[in-house]
Amino acid sequence: MINTIKQTNRKENISNRLEFDNLLKVLLIIGIVVISGFILYYVLKPAPGFISFGVLNSDMKLDDFPSELSVGENASFYVFVENQLNREFTLRLEILKGDNETIKSSLGSVNATSYLNITNVKINHGTRWTSEKLNVSFLVPGVNYSIIMEFWEIKLDLNEVFWEILWQNLNVTT
Repeated sequence: MINTIKQTNRKENISNRLEFDNLLKVLLIIGIVVISGFILYYVLKPAPGFISFGVLNSDMKLDDFPSELSVGENASFYVFVENQLNREFTLRLEILKGDNETIKSSLGSVNATSYLNITNVKINHGTRWTSEKLNVSFLVPGVNYSIIMEFWEIKLDLNEVFWEILWQNLNVTT
């Protein structure tokens, strides 16, 4: 009887080991399939694109800009846009002048005066567009004036979508 119990225990141990081995194999196969799926997704998924939008000084460098101007003196600068969106991009760039009552936020500006509108500029993926030299001056002295650059996308249906705003605050003296 003891031999029968030992043989039964051995058979159960072998059976349990076989069940565990089979379960382990199934779990390993499932793990390999799941990890392979993540790897394929990562390799095949295109990286998200981006747009670079910035301002260069009159020497076409990203150096500091003057914070003070005299009445009638030009603030000279260039605006650039680089397209890394993996598609063509059509933009509108609006240059505005603001005073101490102008509100500037990530949604655009309020109470600013349009100075220049550059529209329908098409930029292919991987290229950079730079504006001509832009000159803005103020005719009246004041504190906390601003030059505002609003960047918009023109969609295929000709609707415009606001993208970004940059500004430079200035004090204008006599």
